[in-house]
Amino acid sequence: MIAKLFLNHPESVNESYLEHMRFALWFSGWLALAAGAALVHAIIPAAFEKTGSSIIAKLYQRTQKR
Repeated sequence: MIAKLFLNHPESVNESYLEHMRFALWFSGWLALAAGAALVHAIIPAAFEKTGSSIIAKLYQRTQKR
């Protein structure tokens, strides 16, 4: 049960538990930044016109290389 919850997925992407945690935390930080930019853009359309989508595109490229 422990392996299924904590180890199977990281191993499937050739990472240890801690390596996977570090990547996931890094990834979530960038997602939060993209969400913040999108929120500001919703209120002020001239602000952060491409920031959110640029971050998402970079994250997609990064995950496809894993």
